[in-house]
Amino acid sequence: MKDLSQLDLNLLRVFDAVARERHVTRAASRLNLSQPAVSNALNRLRGALGDELFLRAPQGVEPTSLALALMQPVAEVLDRLQETLAATAPFDPATSDRVFTLAFSEYAEAILAPPLFARLAKEAPGILVAIRHADRTNANALLEGDEAQLAVAMLAEPTALYTRLRLLPEAFMILVRPGHPLLDGPLSLERYTAFPHLLHSPNGSRDGAMDRILRDLGHSRRLGAVVAHLSAVPSILLGTDMVMTLSSRLARQLSAANGLAMLPLPEAAAAATQHTRLSMIFHRRFEADQGHAWLRRLLLTLAREVVEDCPADGKEGSRAVAD
Repeated sequence: MKDLSQLDLNLLRVFDAVARERHVTRAASRLNLSQPAVSNALNRLRGALGDELFLRAPQGVEPTSLALALMQPVAEVLDRLQETLAATAPFDPATSDRVFTLAFSEYAEAILAPPLFARLAKEAPGILVAIRHADRTNANALLEGDEAQLAVAMLAEPTALYTRLRLLPEAFMILVRPGHPLLDGPLSLERYTAFPHLLHSPNGSRDGAMDRILRDLGHSRRLGAVVAHLSAVPSILLGTDMVMTLSSRLARQLSAANGLAMLPLPEAAAAATQHTRLSMIFHRRFEADQGHAWLRRLLLTLAREVVEDCPADGKEGSRAVAD
């Protein structure tokens, strides 16, 4: 059947539920319908489309080739419809059961996720927030592909379709093992770049924010290792003479938890980090979405509270920021 005017669009909800669950009874439970009602709707849809759509399998049902081809477009249409209806409906965080998918850098997740989930548990217990990894290489693709409704990371200026809000001023700090030679004597750019550096790079890039800063200052550093996860950092630093430069709030967390020594950047490098900061980016179609707006305000509030609790350089009123 090619004429959609003859198709009951309510049947697409049943199709989507069965496609996601791969089981008629579970799909019925998902839809708050009886199992016979779902089976009847499937039979109507099979007749309309001239295809079996789902075949019996030992653990439920398996989609046919036509059903496989329909799954993504049907899911996208229903998800977009749900977003549109949600955007115009009154929003009460205390009773809402919306699901938000956010794209956070590992730093943003470490700093903002704990207070975010603590606040949600008190104010919006029915809301589910799912966090995906984001950085400058994939954040735009996640937003453009509707795989996330909001991104928080160190991001460049987006296109006109997106809104960007700057938040969370920060500074860089250096982490080394206790007794590291860098702890003795003045900290110059020459001494700072004389030791191998550990780089945290979830996307595998070997070019970090400090490399760009050092190049502008006429210096370069030698990488000793690149790791994808922060969990590996403390053991590596404690067992080597490598040095690591990262945002000061995260440096303080790692230092306190693992007994690492912490140093400020050389003065020239520190001065060069004062023009970038964490950004929140989202598509402008969400601007009027009351639930999305509530979540944005909450994240902005949490970012301000983080700044008040732990200023970038440890002093009230600091505006130093990091990339």
